[in-house]
Amino acid sequence: MAATVRVWYDKEGDYLEVLFSDKPGYLRETDNDAIMERVDTDGNLLGFSVLAVSQLAAGKPLFAELMASATM
Repeated sequence: MAATVRVWYDKEGDYLEVLFSDKPGYLRETDNDAIMERVDTDGNLLGFSVLAVSQLAAGKPLFAELMASATM
């Protein structure tokens, strides 16, 4: 199954966004302050965003549990 993923990086805002869908949605907090998940009104995962990307330690992964199921 082929899927389109859109990745945006705003250097000035130091903000990365990954979108799995163009559906309207809103941002919701995760268990990691640097990561937000984008979901639709039914709670389906549409994407996620990462704040302060340039401040992430090299070689150390960033973890968050995304709670919604992915939709395409």
